[in-house]
Amino acid sequence: MSPELTKVLLLLAACVAMFIANRPRMDVVALMALVALPVLGLVSLPEALAGFSDPNVVLIAALFVIGEGLVRTGVTYRVGEWLVHRAGASETRLLVCLMVAVAGIGSVMSSTGVVAVFIPVVMGIARRLRVHPGRLMMPLAFAGLISGMLSLVATPPNMVLDGALKEAGHAGMGFFGITPLGLVVLAMGVLYMLVARRWITPSREEEEAGHPERGLPQFIDDYHLHGRGFRFRVEPGSPMVGARLDSLNLRREYFANVVAVERADAFHSEVLHPNARLRLQANDILLVDFFSTKGVEQFPREMQLHTLPLKGAYFMESSHQVGMAEVVVPPESTLISRTIVEQRFRSRHDLNVVGLRRGGKPLEGGLLDEKLRMGDILLIAGPWKAIRRLQGRTRDFVVLNLPPEIHDVAPALGRAPFAVGSLLLMVGLMVFGVVPNVLAALIAVLLMGAFRCITLESAYRSIHWQSLILIVGMIPFARALDTTGGIGLAVGTLMHGLEGAAMPVVLASLFGVTVLTGLFISNTATAVLMAPVALSVANYLQVSPLPFAMTVALASSCAFLTPVSSPVNTLVLGPGNYRFADFVKVGLPFTLLVLIATVVLVPLFFPW
Repeated sequence: MSPELTKVLLLLAACVAMFIANRPRMDVVALMALVALPVLGLVSLPEALAGFSDPNVVLIAALFVIGEGLVRTGVTYRVGEWLVHRAGASETRLLVCLMVAVAGIGSVMSSTGVVAVFIPVVMGIARRLRVHPGRLMMPLAFAGLISGMLSLVATPPNMVLDGALKEAGHAGMGFFGITPLGLVVLAMGVLYMLVARRWITPSREEEEAGHPERGLPQFIDDYHLHGRGFRFRVEPGSPMVGARLDSLNLRREYFANVVAVERADAFHSEVLHPNARLRLQANDILLVDFFSTKGVEQFPREMQLHTLPLKGAYFMESSHQVGMAEVVVPPESTLISRTIVEQRFRSRHDLNVVGLRRGGKPLEGGLLDEKLRMGDILLIAGPWKAIRRLQGRTRDFVVLNLPPEIHDVAPALGRAPFAVGSLLLMVGLMVFGVVPNVLAALIAVLLMGAFRCITLESAYRSIHWQSLILIVGMIPFARALDTTGGIGLAVGTLMHGLEGAAMPVVLASLFGVTVLTGLFISNTATAVLMAPVALSVANYLQVSPLPFAMTVALASSCAFLTPVSSPVNTLVLGPGNYRFADFVKVGLPFTLLVLIATVVLVPLFFPW
């Protein structure tokens, strides 16, 4: 072993130790390594900085932005709504739909981003089905990890291995090259989780603590809002067309509050604030709350409105656009001794008061003429943007309770078709090889920006810079290990131990080494280090490198064993109320199943 290789291995061991201790942060460790390698003369400065010009780094950054566009336009949340609809009251059906949906979306965007988006969705579904979130969070994490096995752009390790193959003069993995293997693993994962979920059943105390937040369903129950919400479409001949809301006197005449107005054109729809100056148009959709049943039949008949079906309780189907919150009247408030009409709440705040609790009990009817008292709790309803603005106004009222659904808001909901179109265009360009993958992703980013699916601020904020710096810092290690003979030594040691062994044994060993390495460092860093090993093993055996690259790709996504093996696992640790042992208990058997599937299937799909 040369002195240079000794330095590289010692530096690598130091990085791994710091990764395990998580001190300092992983990106800081990567930067330290990036500086140390050229200072110690192990790589040149251009080689150390080569990661900043690596197309895969730019591609990964672009995919973070595309994922943000899908979140901001509500695409991911609509998938959540679909899950609720498809699952009904069946936890088994929910688990299957959840894992398939998360894996599918994760195949074209960051799995960490997908899981982060779905955590509040799953929490809401768990509240609805009255099950502990822990029964769903681990299947969510496993689906996020399996999504990395479904396409080239699903996870950075795939792109790292694809780049290594092409750099060595071989054909790449292909956009859907790994997909057949991933689909098999996904099917295995769904079936496995239907059994393994019984191993993580929470105790009774944990079950009771699993629903601490009061959301929109609780508001609907507490304020007796069932049966009060209606949706109407304004017909072209309606007297409401062209009229201002304040001129219609709907509250006095029909006991009706217009909570929100949905207006659509050929390309998108938006939710308008129901302020007094708003002029209504034909085909506007009104979300109307009746605080008395007296006007329910009279209102649509006299105003020539078409009644639309309302799915779910109150306005839950529109919860990504229209929300509710509780505010309390403080002692110094100017609202005290004044009615809701007198203080012009809707005109001033673009919101309606739809409920009032006094002494812990909701008041029925007569809200408009009720003089407010200190300590009264008002339930307000309207567009989420207006609700958020209330947080900065503390003189007349104090925001008491914002429901967890506020985190699910999609600020560019009407732009969803453009986001989906940009995504499909990117995938099409990648699949048919019209332009390099990085250019396809950048084109999709520019289109999302042009169609206002994202803003500059949200785009920069969405990029997980820590992951990018980690990749940039670890890329020079592969170069250093290669030039100092480390790759050759690793391959020689591995092949010496496997002298005369069958090819499946070699694949199993490569899989095992990759998984074990991934226990200590990120899957991306693991792929960077194992890619040259896989190619060198193939070269040593004089066979195609593709089976070995695919094996490393699959193993890099098998971070099922510990809560710190992947950010995906770390995200669900708290919401699922898991222990470290839970991941070992559930993750180890499944990792062994994936190992067996890899050894059997890889040679069938990718011959030597």
